[in-house]
Amino acid sequence: MKSIHKHSLASTIKALKFSSSLFFLLTFLYSFNHQAKADLFIYGGCSQAKFQTDSPFNTNLKSLLSSITNSSSQFSYNSFALGNGSSAPSDGAVYGLYQCRGDLSIPNCANCVQNAVGQLELVCVNAYEAGLQLDSCYVRYENSDFLGKPDMTLMYKKCSTTTSNDAEFFKRRDDVLSELQTGLSFKVSSLGMVQGFAQCLGDLSSGDCSSCLVEAVGRLKNVCGSALAADVYLAQCYARYWAPGYYSPSTDSTSEDEVGRTVAIIVGALAGLAVVIVLLSFLRKALG
Repeated sequence: MKSIHKHSLASTIKALKFSSSLFFLLTFLYSFNHQAKADLFIYGGCSQAKFQTDSPFNTNLKSLLSSITNSSSQFSYNSFALGNGSSAPSDGAVYGLYQCRGDLSIPNCANCVQNAVGQLELVCVNAYEAGLQLDSCYVRYENSDFLGKPDMTLMYKKCSTTTSNDAEFFKRRDDVLSELQTGLSFKVSSLGMVQGFAQCLGDLSSGDCSSCLVEAVGRLKNVCGSALAADVYLAQCYARYWAPGYYSPSTDSTSEDEVGRTVAIIVGALAGLAVVIVLLSFLRKALG
């Protein structure tokens, strides 16, 4: 009996270890899903040009990304330039910045930036240029100096499929957009049933920021027309508006909630299965 008991105990402990590992894995996946929802992907890209791992650029890039991550725990915006001295090789220079949405707390800013940097390192391996816009933050680096240089390239747009013919809606939307384009950093506006916000990158002058927002608002109207919700992201600023019933930037979409429910159901089901496996293993060893 002693040998049977020891054997069954060892098997049970082994099964429990498996169950525990499975539980922590599923818990991690569930937590990752909720973090991913907080940092929804907007747009991103990597250059086709690649650098060598033993190059000065790689060394400088690692330092720059580390500086970005560290700085985000104190400031919502910062920019960096490394390896750009007169005596340094030009192909080793790297310029970069990050910025968080203006209404984000510093801890949430740091989490978003860390997530963005991690994704860039994973997806844009050895890329000379890369940028990633998440819902809550933006990170970009390049081999050439782009800091403070106006750029109104259209990076991303989204228009709701539902439209409106309500004259009152258009009046309030236009009033909101008019107020947004007067912002110099992060601007929020709300009028009745229409809400919106806009933001420029911190490296723009007040004049360039104003010009960028005017362009972004103009494209919102021209590209999305009578849409009840719309986003336009230019290279150095963005503007968004939405009507009731559409997403708020601080909430998750229905599809994302469905993903969360699905993951929760899977976690519960597999955790229950793990318990059943443990019990069956114990009974089989005890009776066998």
